[in-house]
Amino acid sequence: MEEIEERFARAHLLREAIKANKEKMVYTAVRDTGFTFRECAMEVDVILTRLEGFKDMLPTFAERQPICDPDQEVALILPYNGSAWLNVAIISIYLVGNPLRVKFASRDSDIAHFTESLYNPIFGDDIRFEYASGRTFLKHAISDARTPAICLFGTDEYAWQYLEPIRTQEKKFVFEGPGKDPFIVLPGADLEAAARELAFAKYLYAGQTCTAPERVYLHESIHDDFLELFIDYSRAVKMGDPADPSTEMGPVASARAIEAIKAQLRDAVARGGRIVLGGKIEGNLVYPTVVVGARQDMLGMQNEIFGPVVFVSGFSTEEEALQLARDNRYGLRAAVYGGEEEAKRVKAELLGEPYCHPVTEMTFGRFGTVSANQPRSESWVGAFVSKPVGGYGYSGWIWETVEGEFILKQGPKLLSIETSLQAK
Repeated sequence: MEEIEERFARAHLLREAIKANKEKMVYTAVRDTGFTFRECAMEVDVILTRLEGFKDMLPTFAERQPICDPDQEVALILPYNGSAWLNVAIISIYLVGNPLRVKFASRDSDIAHFTESLYNPIFGDDIRFEYASGRTFLKHAISDARTPAICLFGTDEYAWQYLEPIRTQEKKFVFEGPGKDPFIVLPGADLEAAARELAFAKYLYAGQTCTAPERVYLHESIHDDFLELFIDYSRAVKMGDPADPSTEMGPVASARAIEAIKAQLRDAVARGGRIVLGGKIEGNLVYPTVVVGARQDMLGMQNEIFGPVVFVSGFSTEEEALQLARDNRYGLRAAVYGGEEEAKRVKAELLGEPYCHPVTEMTFGRFGTVSANQPRSESWVGAFVSKPVGGYGYSGWIWETVEGEFILKQGPKLLSIETSLQAK
């Protein structure tokens, strides 16, 4: 493969190709994913910035060597909830010198074919796209000696079933999974800023992101005031045709997610929760929904929602807020709003280590990213490029065998670093 400067030059050509084909990429993504024109256009703008941001990582990449030998390649399995941003995952693995085989979530998606049409003239066989089923693709990657590493975006239930074959074949397996992110509002918070941020982060992509806030914990002293503000923002979300540039939120893409949301709402009402906004579902269109009086044992408080629904619970002390936030098997991201000292203190209690590290067992109650009085537009700058992303518990992990020893790692990570080695 070429030297790092030549690989970055190719990445720059991809950036220019995406820029030149922005409108077609946006409309292809709208048709393929159901996300809004506004969201898809914003995503293209973000990817253009992030692809350019890789230049700051070149000194780091220059000191590393690919995990692949010359005749090998990394297998990358991407999620369905994205279009343009998926290029960051692909290019981060390529820039450290690895050839790739790439599998989009859908067997025959338009966005996969469109992305391939941009890549082929630039990267040739260094980045190949496949259209077999996900299971066929993954099983082949596990059994193929030419695949030393597999990167999978998906559900933890799906990933766990491959533990034994991954371990037997001594593959490196980098998994990025679900979130069940808490959003904590303490006394002293700027309620207007917090409510505005919660509405933006929750309803972006109709809640179909692993980093969307889902469990909202409000201090009893500000509970009602905050809730009123947030409901006002929720009511104002403009729904409609995803192709209309003025539409702010479209449908939920997955029929499985729709059924899960219905079950979560039924369970919430049965356990004493109250739907104070929304609860209306028409086909795949889920209206902004707010459930109050949420209990920790509700399905909607334990399982990922993947839709525009929030569950709200109150707390009386900082210690209680921490306990509630930690009470989940996922630990991807958390957000805290409050007085500066209080917010920083809660952030420090929840935040894990800066980069993934070996653990003896799955670690719960810690989060890979925690923001304090900071919108996601700031806390997510450089994600997957220079900012490690990932979490604890079942939100993500790495399995690998080093000198005969099987190792589990947790915490935020960069795919570029995890698919490369320190140069000798």
